[in-house]
Amino acid sequence: MSGRGRGRALRWGIAAAVAGTVLGVTGCQPMDTSAAGEPSGSQAGTVPVGLGSAGQPKGAGGACVFVKPDGAQKFGHTGWGFRVTGTDRWVYGAVENPTNALYTPPGGYIGAWHAEGTYARMLSDMSRDTHNPGSAKHPYTRYRCTGSSTGDVTSARAKITEVEQRGFLVGIDPDSGDLGSRDCLDATYDVLKAYRARHLTPAYQTEIPNVWVETLVLWTDKTLKPQ
Repeated sequence: MSGRGRGRALRWGIAAAVAGTVLGVTGCQPMDTSAAGEPSGSQAGTVPVGLGSAGQPKGAGGACVFVKPDGAQKFGHTGWGFRVTGTDRWVYGAVENPTNALYTPPGGYIGAWHAEGTYARMLSDMSRDTHNPGSAKHPYTRYRCTGSSTGDVTSARAKITEVEQRGFLVGIDPDSGDLGSRDCLDATYDVLKAYRARHLTPAYQTEIPNVWVETLVLWTDKTLKPQ
């Protein structure tokens, strides 16, 4: 986006509206940790959507998006999970931003966390906000998943490191002067894109989480209850 004249004026006008509107998206609110769990998985099949044994997505790989529909002033909040291909292990996490700041510089505290465990452990941890460093007023109550025959676990792990260190932004970047975002949805999308999750629809900057989740039309859609 150009930083001159009319373009800059328009950008700042939009940014002001976005900042006021997406303030809730920053609840886009768990601490670096690791969780183990009991095995419960399936490796059979290559169907990209649907559920395998123990409710897991079919295939050797898979990805999930976890949703707090009432989080962030009802704009929604998301977390992510992906399967370590060919195993019963899943890596999952989120950027929680418990300070609710619109901007945190790279390297600053943004409540980012990730853990690893079985599919059952992942669902249990997400349903109870086990790793949330703040107070969980709105738990994860919904999740959508897709299966695959494989996944790029190495790239996804590298992306986790990146999103946990790149800070947080919703609105105008004070360094570049550009409108953008590095929030919970960006983290979710970027990690799952690096994993090469199937049927992952684009998440544009400053997009509202609850709106984006509805675009995952080829993913399963289930209620998540405390377990």
